[in-house]
Amino acid sequence: METELRSVPLTGGLQWAWFSRPVGHLLRVTTTEAIRLLEKFRAGGVGRDAVLREFQAAPVADLGFAQVDMHRALRKGFPEVIFGAGKSPDQVLRIASKLLEKEQRILITRITDEHAKLLRRKFKFAVHHPLARCVTMDKKPLPKRPGAIAVVCAGTSDLPVAEEAAVTAETMGNRVERITDVGVSGLHRLFRRLESIQSANVIIVLAGMEGALPSVVAGLVSKPVIAVPTSVGYGASFGGLAALLGMLNSCGSGVTVVNIDNGFGAAYAASLINSLAEG
Repeated sequence: METELRSVPLTGGLQWAWFSRPVGHLLRVTTTEAIRLLEKFRAGGVGRDAVLREFQAAPVADLGFAQVDMHRALRKGFPEVIFGAGKSPDQVLRIASKLLEKEQRILITRITDEHAKLLRRKFKFAVHHPLARCVTMDKKPLPKRPGAIAVVCAGTSDLPVAEEAAVTAETMGNRVERITDVGVSGLHRLFRRLESIQSANVIIVLAGMEGALPSVVAGLVSKPVIAVPTSVGYGASFGGLAALLGMLNSCGSGVTVVNIDNGFGAAYAASLINSLAEG
């Protein structure tokens, strides 16, 4: 026997508990996922056979070296994203192949040229974004949401992280406005693009060095600002720590901060916010 963690309805809301199950028995869809799927079926958004396949499929694919979450898109609206760093090209390929058995699109971040070559050899529709260090595979691109996400970076050296954010946001169905090299050492450059920044629903601001740009932008807009410290800078920047601490201590209202160089995390959060703006 093995055990699995399930949610069970109890007084005061759902609670989690461990249940025994026979080895090899497939984990089924959760109650929440089943309700969503049935509602989609009733609305004509999915066929009967597709519903049956979902009920019969395991939400986790065991590859030995990885437990692939096959129901991430059901719960989150987007499939599991593959973090390529630390994984071999073959491991990334096998995870991607498993996800593509049921998903229309996937995103792989922090990849090397070796990862990209193997993926493109296997999947002709794979797109390598060298600057972003990402690979996207999109069998059926998502329609773009109304409203845009602005990706604003302080310097050209911040572009790898900025592009990771931009590619992530675009793959998740958002229009992206890229605004580059508008750091605080030349604020006149920022003011030239202010109209575009103010018209976005969410603004991702990336900066290294002292990390001052998000505070400046936050004082000029009425939209959420997601600050991304980058590891760009000289010795006392401590690999982005100085920018991180500066952003965490921002005097600008409406600023939230993600981890150093985490363009992906910023874009994922921005996409969720932008989806709420759809109404």
